[in-house]
Amino acid sequence: MSFWGLGQLGISTVIFLLAATAAKQWGLAPSLGKIVLTLALYSLGNLIMLRLIREFGMSVSFSLSAVIQLVSVNVVALVFFGERVNALQATGIVLAVAAVALITLGPYLQKL
Repeated sequence: MSFWGLGQLGISTVIFLLAATAAKQWGLAPSLGKIVLTLALYSLGNLIMLRLIREFGMSVSFSLSAVIQLVSVNVVALVFFGERVNALQATGIVLAVAAVALITLGPYLQKL
């Protein structure tokens, strides 16, 4: 993945994090403005993802995006919103990260 591709992935992650935060805020106190903002942010993030899919393929783009979002959204939920996960949920999150890492890095690791 190129430096520009990683940059786009980072930008889309920030946008998706902002969208998730807006969605949480809407869930706490629904309003039309919050839902419009949430939808606009998710739409913008997905437009960037379309560019990444064209450049790097669907499997790599979505796998990387999924694991980065999985980790970052959980950090935001736990740190900023005080949410908690139990041991089974935490295990699931760790296994999900490991699964996506294997899918993404698998082709490179097989060459070793």
